[in-house]
Amino acid sequence: MGFTRTLGRFVAELSPGQPPNQAAAIARTGFIDAIGTMIAGHNEDCVRMVHEVLQPADGPCSLYLSRARSPALEAAWLNGTAAHALDYDDEAIGGHPSAVLVPAILAEAEALGASGAAMITAYVAGYETWAELHRRDTGQRHLQGWHPTASFGAIGAAAACASLHRLDAARAAEAIALGASQSAGLVANFGAMTKPFLAGRAAHAGVLAARLAAAGFTASTDLLDHPNGLLTAVLPSAEPDPDSDRRLGHDWAIVQQGLSIKRYPVSDCAHRAIDSLLGIVASRSIQPEAVKTITVRLSDYYATVLRNHRPETAAAARFSIEFAMASAIVARHVGLRQLTDAFVQRPDVQALMQRVVTVTTGTHDPALPGAAPFDQASVELVSGEALDGPPVSRAAGHATQPLSDAQLREKFADCLEAGASDIPAETLFARLQTLDTISARALTAGR
Repeated sequence: MGFTRTLGRFVAELSPGQPPNQAAAIARTGFIDAIGTMIAGHNEDCVRMVHEVLQPADGPCSLYLSRARSPALEAAWLNGTAAHALDYDDEAIGGHPSAVLVPAILAEAEALGASGAAMITAYVAGYETWAELHRRDTGQRHLQGWHPTASFGAIGAAAACASLHRLDAARAAEAIALGASQSAGLVANFGAMTKPFLAGRAAHAGVLAARLAAAGFTASTDLLDHPNGLLTAVLPSAEPDPDSDRRLGHDWAIVQQGLSIKRYPVSDCAHRAIDSLLGIVASRSIQPEAVKTITVRLSDYYATVLRNHRPETAAAARFSIEFAMASAIVARHVGLRQLTDAFVQRPDVQALMQRVVTVTTGTHDPALPGAAPFDQASVELVSGEALDGPPVSRAAGHATQPLSDAQLREKFADCLEAGASDIPAETLFARLQTLDTISARALTAGR
């Protein structure tokens, strides 16, 4: 049948109630996390600028779950940009799935008047499609310069929106091909406004792809697997997989891989080192002026991603191991209150960043591509005393080290407070917990 058509058939045949309960629960967590980070990030300059350029008309879809409305295409783009603006959204399958899938699904579900159960099914369809691409990514696309959130995200969002439209197998394959034809994004944009913009663009691409396919617009339904198709172009090391037919809808990637919920609003490449340093800080009060050096041991790839060594803005600080370490000492935390230009520019923070030293390794954890077997932070004090943080192989919030329900609720409330939400955190959190029993329009309704 071919990979593209296999995915199309899977998406067309997936129905509410078919994914296991655990898959639906993970999807709900994805909605909770993405909507929280979307509300928190909607006042960022990158979102404001995209809004000013797009100048969306009034429409049926919520922007940031506020009173502002727009058509679905613009809502997906703006909400996706907002969800990824703080780099605080969840991670899995080589990227940030919920920042793309949730805005696309939310916008199209509002426009269609779809049920929450259909939204959850659409999320699973998008996740599983994205996971099939990620599984073939033996060459680690990040290391080749590609940004999977933007490129694979467009395909996953197309599959999700095809599910919402209840497209048949042929049209769903067309939608997936149309999504793949819009996939793009480069790692070199990390730390710039373009990174969240591309997450929003991928959500927009998914809505557009499904709508065009529903209208009869054509694309090559062997686009992924054709000799001149996507796999050849961007995953040249990928091998054909005759078992896709058997696995899809049976071996659920969303259950096996889950979601990693970020505890800190910075690049995940800094999280393990933050946990290690906070392990020291939890039992020892350290004043910034008492620190001689902070040494961070991490992978060569993580060090490449954390490229901003002397950031002066919050956007740049999200990709700075020096800032993460300085914040952990100065504030004993790395949170939304620290990710402001004013905090980044504080003299004590700037001074402490200059005392951070990185030691890299080319040895990687085979189960966590690009990561070292563990990351570790150590502090040498001016007095000569040396303090070693614990080696951390999986950060708090990783799918294997999930946040507690209380921690997830706390993060959601912090996000809604930061974004001055029109809907109280407890009200919206309760709606999202019972998403499968309400509609998209009931979810986004006011107080």
